[in-house]
Amino acid sequence: MKKLRNKSVKLWLLGCMWLALGAWLIVTNYLQQPPMAQAQPPEPTRRVMVPYLDGENAFEQSAIFWFGQVNSTSNYADARVRYNEDGIILFVHVFDRWPWYDETPGIEDLATWDAVTLYLNRDGNVGNTPSTNAHRFVAQLSLNGSRAEYQAAYRGDGAGWASASTSFTTLSGWRGDGLNGAEARGWWVKFEIPFASLGLPGPPSEGSTWGLALTLHDRDDEAGNPIPEQMWPEAMETERPATWGQLVFDLPSYKRPLARADDTVTIRHGLNGASVVDGHVGGHSICPGGPTIWTQWGETNYQGYEQINIQNQWDVADWPCFSKYYITFPLEAMPPGKTLISATLRLYHFGNAGDGYDPGPQPSYIQVLTVAEDWEEASLTWNNAPLALENVSGAWLDPLDSYPGWPGVAREWDVSYAVAEAYGGGTDRLRLVLYEADSARHSGKYFYSSDAGEAGRPTLEILWGEPLEVVGTAYLPLVVKP
Repeated sequence: MKKLRNKSVKLWLLGCMWLALGAWLIVTNYLQQPPMAQAQPPEPTRRVMVPYLDGENAFEQSAIFWFGQVNSTSNYADARVRYNEDGIILFVHVFDRWPWYDETPGIEDLATWDAVTLYLNRDGNVGNTPSTNAHRFVAQLSLNGSRAEYQAAYRGDGAGWASASTSFTTLSGWRGDGLNGAEARGWWVKFEIPFASLGLPGPPSEGSTWGLALTLHDRDDEAGNPIPEQMWPEAMETERPATWGQLVFDLPSYKRPLARADDTVTIRHGLNGASVVDGHVGGHSICPGGPTIWTQWGETNYQGYEQINIQNQWDVADWPCFSKYYITFPLEAMPPGKTLISATLRLYHFGNAGDGYDPGPQPSYIQVLTVAEDWEEASLTWNNAPLALENVSGAWLDPLDSYPGWPGVAREWDVSYAVAEAYGGGTDRLRLVLYEADSARHSGKYFYSSDAGEAGRPTLEILWGEPLEVVGTAYLPLVVKP
């Protein structure tokens, strides 16, 4: 019995030793592991809601989005897109100090000069390789020669890109002293992609969602010293459609719910303690010239300005006049669990670009887009301002015939869709940016900012209520049953 007890004790001690050794190995291995990286929030899916447009004002009402930066090396681009019965029309206007094109072009080298690559995927922004429904179109800037020499098409084959005979057309132009060594203001390229070339008999059905991406290629000297490409969306990978943005064949709309209107929430800077932060970027109301436009313009901040400008136009030579406007509204005043009936953005218009010129001020179609990221008024510039998340609204504005006096003329945009997305998604603020796709000179409009007197400050008005249900021909409060 004594021997058995001694043997049991020995086995027990041996087991304890093995357990201690195992625990020591586990702890040691854990301590030697590199620290786990913090989970990064997913990139927002940038979306362009594309209007069906043809004929008069089609360019002006095209959906606008943008990417890149303005300086002596990097390029910036405004992109305008629409569709009609025949296909997709996309314009890209590029701010570029040193445009270069290949005088003896080779198809495989198009993207090593100033060029734009357009990516489309009929399957949507899905997939880790380009499927046969994914297409890539390259168009280089050119001065002479047939456009056929300056464009190329590719199609996905399930693993990568293969050269294709997909039919499409492009045009290009430039503004400045010249190309290939002469200083300029910029250039542009137009893509027309027929639906028939993509295997479709006509436009996709409303609401169809495709994958969309753009790459802006840049060359600033004959040798082709490397310059980083600019991309939309900014994290896109050329062979991974899942990283692209979305092109939706429709415009945003908000279906007004069946509800009893209960109250209106008015949000304006200083009203009931609300902090409505805003700022504009770009040229303000001045169109400077000289080299400072490449070194200072894109980094200029307008904190505290009481007057802002929203402006764009076709002529890329005048980009120092262009301006965008950013504004963020807090939504805490909107009671939780209510039904949004409508939401209206109101700005006070007091002046126009182009007064005293011939032709004078022109009408403009100012668009409202949402923004996903926060920004700071004290540091907001053209080059660091957030990209748009999605275009949500637009309105035509006629120029003022004369100065209207304080606080100007109220101009309104229906932003119900944007507020519903923010409120329904649990976001405590509504971030917006206003810009335009207009072609005419002197289409800019001047408004008061949150730093102006109270009566002229931007305002968000939200009408909310309780949901109703229909019983026969009567409306009754909606009772949610357990």
